[in-house]
Amino acid sequence: MSDISLRLLPWTSPEGKPCYLSTDHPGGRLSRLADEVEAELVECGEAVLSGARAVLADAGAGETALRFALTRTTESLRDVLRVAECRERAGDVAR
Repeated sequence: MSDISLRLLPWTSPEGKPCYLSTDHPGGRLSRLADEVEAELVECGEAVLSGARAVLADAGAGETALRFALTRTTESLRDVLRVAECRERAGDVAR
């Protein structure tokens, strides 16, 4: 039996389908790239959350600002949930 596992990557194909990495080397080039992308997505999510909180705290924020903040927040939530799924699957493989 092979020790190679499939890792769910934090990005999708141009068609929106999940991308997987078949590897038996978690420290490989693409694995490190995926780790970096996951870290960037989480960092971006933190920045978006901070911005959304600022918009919500501004009683004078208009519809455009609120819609923009909500749009960026939903995008970031999608990305961070993808990272969580990637890491959960990686944990399942490691068990």
